[in-house]
Amino acid sequence: MSHVSARRRHKTVKGFLDRLIDPIDWLSETIFSILIFLLYILAFRIIMLASAPEAIISHTDMNDLLIGSVGAVLAWGMIDGIMYALFSVFERGESRRMLEDIQAASTNEEALEIIADDMDYLLEPIAGEDERKALYGSILIHLQKSTPQNIGVKREDITSALGHVLVAFIAVLPSIIPFFVFRHDYNLAIRVSILVSFIVLFISGFRWGKYTGTNPWKTGLLIMSVAVILVLVAFFLEG
Repeated sequence: MSHVSARRRHKTVKGFLDRLIDPIDWLSETIFSILIFLLYILAFRIIMLASAPEAIISHTDMNDLLIGSVGAVLAWGMIDGIMYALFSVFERGESRRMLEDIQAASTNEEALEIIADDMDYLLEPIAGEDERKALYGSILIHLQKSTPQNIGVKREDITSALGHVLVAFIAVLPSIIPFFVFRHDYNLAIRVSILVSFIVLFISGFRWGKYTGTNPWKTGLLIMSVAVILVLVAFFLEG
């Protein structure tokens, strides 16, 4: 019974995130957020521990580390969310300009050329010329009757931007937990946090592979290997 409830909660959370942003967006947000968190942790190790590898990390240092790393991740989420909203506005602006150009065309042939310029790259590999012309004709009839829509910021843009921030925070939560579990040994907490980050990156890459139709195991290992390389470089710099 508890297993069924856990699966339902997982589906609820996943469905909630899918309503905020596209699956590929929250997967990429997860991956980049964890990498930023790792970079901050590794930079801390290099700066604080390089000169004294056996130094004891104080509670104050660890609080600064957590606040700084989470702050960096949230800042990344905010920047990514704002850029997502701005690009959404830009795409609507492009669509509106295309609609205005089509409606301002002096002939149907000119309007069809505008549609073809925008869609041929997508349809040429799967449809013949006659099929494309018939489709473009149907699209033209619909667009000639359409009214240009407002291109300003919409509610969906704001919720998607906030969704990026939320996903960024959720992504690093598993990596933060070790700092509370191993409060007696922060050096151990850092190592466990790095290991947990590897696991989350692999899972995210695995899901990315399944979603895009590529080999999920290879995709997961490839994304995780980026973090492994970062850690190896950091350990080398520590000396």
